[in-house]
Amino acid sequence: MKPIRIPSILHDIFGEEQHILSIAAVLLFGGGLTALLYFLYPEMTAHLPVWRSILALLFIFDIFSGCIANFTASTSNFYAARKKNRLVFIAIHFHIVIIAVLLNTAIGYSIAVWAYTIAGAFIVNALIGKQSQRFVAALLLSVGIGCIPLLPNIEPYMLITCQLFMLKVLFGFAVDHYTQTTTGR
Repeated sequence: MKPIRIPSILHDIFGEEQHILSIAAVLLFGGGLTALLYFLYPEMTAHLPVWRSILALLFIFDIFSGCIANFTASTSNFYAARKKNRLVFIAIHFHIVIIAVLLNTAIGYSIAVWAYTIAGAFIVNALIGKQSQRFVAALLLSVGIGCIPLLPNIEPYMLITCQLFMLKVLFGFAVDHYTQTTTGR
């Protein structure tokens, strides 16, 4: 199946060309998991104004969808060719803290997860082109994903969102998945 051209306004999400099945997978995963959390944990938004609930759910959808989109060749290659865009993308990812503030929960935890994720993403990004990049990314991701469930009293919906935020930014985005790496470094 031939990839479709992506409108320039969506290049930051899907790259320049993307397979329709990849787009469907990104949207179905993001939308499906967001809806599942909303229905399984109605307390997540029960006492919030509608605008805060909608905004929080949109940010959650963005994190979940980005987890999958960042692993596509098109998105990864788009950012591999634009080093400055990659740095800006990492730097602006404050979503997890915004979600916690909107939902009025786990704000301290989300700040810690955000700080660890962004610091790790900058370290991993600095290793682009080196054979050790994927290993370091996997190590940092494993430490983070292993520690988040240890946070006392973290709500399941925040646990899932924090872990997928880390996967999205630290491993999915900061790693150049499709470019050949040099050996010996």
